[in-house]
Amino acid sequence: MPSDKEIPEKRKRQCAKLCELSKEVIRETFDEFKHEEIGITWTGGKDSGLTLWLIKAVCVERNIPIPRTMIIGEGDEFEEIEEFVEKYKKEWDLPLEVCRNEDVLKAANHTLGAPVKVADLNERNREEIERIEFEEDEFPFEAESYAGNHLMKTVVFNQWLERNGIRGVFQGLRWDEHPARFDDEYFEHKDAEHLIPEHTRIRPILHFTEQDLWDTYSAFGIPHCSLYEQGYRSLGAKTTSKKSGDDPAWEQDLAGTEERAGRRQDKEHTMERLRMLGYM
Repeated sequence: MPSDKEIPEKRKRQCAKLCELSKEVIRETFDEFKHEEIGITWTGGKDSGLTLWLIKAVCVERNIPIPRTMIIGEGDEFEEIEEFVEKYKKEWDLPLEVCRNEDVLKAANHTLGAPVKVADLNERNREEIERIEFEEDEFPFEAESYAGNHLMKTVVFNQWLERNGIRGVFQGLRWDEHPARFDDEYFEHKDAEHLIPEHTRIRPILHFTEQDLWDTYSAFGIPHCSLYEQGYRSLGAKTTSKKSGDDPAWEQDLAGTEERAGRRQDKEHTMERLRMLGYM
């Protein structure tokens, strides 16, 4: 485990400095928004996990509860992630909501690969299909496909914002994770559009590299999902995420290889378009 890795004191101070930069972003968020207007997106993965750990630290510092937190149930989850999430939901007393697009799941009969007929979807989902300019009559139920990703993730995310009156939402994204995120800002305001509520996206760990992240996990004993020990470097849907090697993620060639190479690549290639439509 990363916590067993010996981190030199100098490197630990560097990691602490990176954490402090992130905490300043988090403190600014708490100063800007009311507590009930703040939300956290969590996936059970390493990036959102570090973000949540840092938010928790600031909440302890300020003696306030952790804000409302959401995780998306996309219908294709790793059991290891579900167990990890359940464990730390209890240990950290998280006000966690599991959000799903039940309409799509019902249309697919909760079966991966099953055809989803657009005509069988409710009005909101049909509007969303039209908004992304998907012109087919049906699509296979796959959480990482173009239509599936939008309906199972982006739509669910926006509905959660609407339902809870969230104005500022934390996201665990890093600049070096994907080219589509190179120009992200710590605070990005999104104006209200059709089907999209006005909100601000807050990204406290943008400045962390993958190596920084794992060294920080080791330095401070931050918990992580066991899949990273098995060789996964980036976690998405269970059936479309592959191991990057047999060594634990933090022992692989982080600088010389692509972090998301084990993810479904058609989605990776359309990431910029998906993000323009509201994907995180």
